[in-house]
Amino acid sequence: MTGQEMDFLGQVIESGFLNDGPLTEKFEAQIAEFLGVPYAVALTSCTAGLYLSLMALGIGHGDEVLVPDITFIATANAVKMTGAEPVLVDVDLETFCISADDAKKKITNRTKAVIPVHVTGRPSNIPALLQLCKEHTLHMVEDAAEALGSASFGGFMGTHGITGCFSLSPAKTITTGQGGLIITKDATIHGRLRELKDQGRPKRGTGGDDVHSSLGFNFKFTDLQSAVGLAQLATLEGRIERLRRHYEIYAETLDNCPGIRLPNFDLADGACPQWTDIYVENGRDELHQHLKEQKMDCRKFWFPIHRQNAYKQDDKQFPNSIAVSNNAMWLPSSLNLTDEDISSVCHAIKSWAKSPQLAARS
Repeated sequence: MTGQEMDFLGQVIESGFLNDGPLTEKFEAQIAEFLGVPYAVALTSCTAGLYLSLMALGIGHGDEVLVPDITFIATANAVKMTGAEPVLVDVDLETFCISADDAKKKITNRTKAVIPVHVTGRPSNIPALLQLCKEHTLHMVEDAAEALGSASFGGFMGTHGITGCFSLSPAKTITTGQGGLIITKDATIHGRLRELKDQGRPKRGTGGDDVHSSLGFNFKFTDLQSAVGLAQLATLEGRIERLRRHYEIYAETLDNCPGIRLPNFDLADGACPQWTDIYVENGRDELHQHLKEQKMDCRKFWFPIHRQNAYKQDDKQFPNSIAVSNNAMWLPSSLNLTDEDISSVCHAIKSWAKSPQLAARS
């Protein structure tokens, strides 16, 4: 928290209007300005953003959407919500993001879109994916849930596709508790998103004799959430710099650490890690336990989606996903950590990596 949230919340409570209103419009406008796009739509979650993006593109029953096998399961679930089928794609072992080569193999005459996920804020291979979309007439909807403020290939993540979707849930670069954002440069798509978010109304209604010009639902944001978002948005650039500093210390200190690899973030090109992740060649679970015992909180990577009950498939199609899931983890990355805190984590990792027990296992 920034300490300014209560001031904005007080304004909302004093106004007596708590719903999706003027403060949400202000929040959307500031996000759009920061990312350099004309339109931003705030709504209940990034999952809802992905779902409505696909609906706005007319994607539904009988269609297929390419989704990386390593991502939070919400990406695949959003496709299912439309009635379309998520087609799981193996990931790149260097970036942990969707493999453009494997995506090409999974395209059929039913494929309508691809959803690259910028894992931990690390950019997917946008040029290769855009070329794939051009060759096969596909839409690209970016899952930038973990990539607010991360840039590459000449623009912010989320601005390269027809839409880009961000998460505002806890532990993200800025949070409103729950919530999400969709950005787009397309006026027609923006208009449809507005209708889909608010019961088919193209603009805020009265609840009375409103015109509902098309099918829509209720995914409205609230001014209470926007109050928290505006307070945090004022500190976004500082937060981005702090997260980049985390990565710099980890990368410099753990360089040449036996059995430890940090997937690259091109900071000079604008990339920003929401969290810092590592690939542990041998003994990821032991390192995870070692850090936990020293009160250094960390998280193992997701299970591959193809191993989840709702999406069961054969392991043989996803060798890289399995390797990432078994060996990758997120390191302590909280915004309130100091340089000294990060250095102490690095020291703990290096001590573990040089332990006789690990050497014997290797």
